[in-house]
Amino acid sequence: MATVELPPLPMLQAFEAAARLHSFTAAARELGSTQSAVSQHIKRLEADLGSQLFHRIHRGVRLTRAGQSFYRSVADGLDQLTDGYNRARHQSRNEVINVATDYALGTYWMLPRLRRFRAAHPNVDVRLVTGQQPVTPDQADVDIALLFGNGYDMAAPTRQLFQEAVIPVCSPALLERYGAFTRIHQIAQLPLLQLEADYDAHWFDWPELFATLGIAASPREPELIFNNYTLLLQAALSGQGVAIGWSPFVEPLLESGALTSLVDEPVRSSNGYQIVFPSSQVVDPLVLEFVDWLMEEGRQTAAERSKTRDGEQKPVR
Repeated sequence: MATVELPPLPMLQAFEAAARLHSFTAAARELGSTQSAVSQHIKRLEADLGSQLFHRIHRGVRLTRAGQSFYRSVADGLDQLTDGYNRARHQSRNEVINVATDYALGTYWMLPRLRRFRAAHPNVDVRLVTGQQPVTPDQADVDIALLFGNGYDMAAPTRQLFQEAVIPVCSPALLERYGAFTRIHQIAQLPLLQLEADYDAHWFDWPELFATLGIAASPREPELIFNNYTLLLQAALSGQGVAIGWSPFVEPLLESGALTSLVDEPVRSSNGYQIVFPSSQVVDPLVLEFVDWLMEEGRQTAAERSKTRDGEQKPVR
């Protein structure tokens, strides 16, 4: 690209401020300069361009047609320059990894573990972008996404973080109200909490879980329906019903006694949380290092769960 001699930055800043504030005096005040200095900048700029940029009116100035056209370019350019400078200044201090995921994984699995990554990488910031709808790196300004599915229905490259393993869970107080729980079929007598999604989710629902557990009865209509897993677990903790607990999220609550499992072993599927990469971009080495850390955390999660199981259960779908 051919080099073009541009006006000095203070000259462009003086023009932008004067155009926006409709006053040389106000522009000087904002820039920490003087009215005469701003006026001189504008005169030099008009001379360089060969066009009048302002109409001098009583107690102010107004852009000419040429000034209006030039102002749009200058304002946009200064905004981009400011944004680029701020990003570069921030990146010079800390590099940032942008990760998209849902509220549940972010709250119950990512946050408790991120301190370990930060301790090992103090100059790296991890920015979690959470939401109800699944978002891939091709759809948003993120480096990777952690999404639920089987990996095969995703267009972008994936690696499985951990397999889906679910447990029907409830509070001890709920069991006290309904009496001793001795047989798996008694789940059909308990109030159920349901998670729904605004998209085609692949996780276990109650009819599928009942069938997998061999419960002949149909599940009763859910007492409460949520589109947020955090709220669903809060309802279970407060004794309002039985929730389908994703094992990596509810294990700490089971260990503390806040929730009780109604089965001996988790029910598993071929689905799980996937690390989703951009489909057409080279992944930054720092992001790959973060992915390796995630995979190790996923292996540790699976190992911790295996300590409480006597054997393995084959996927059910």
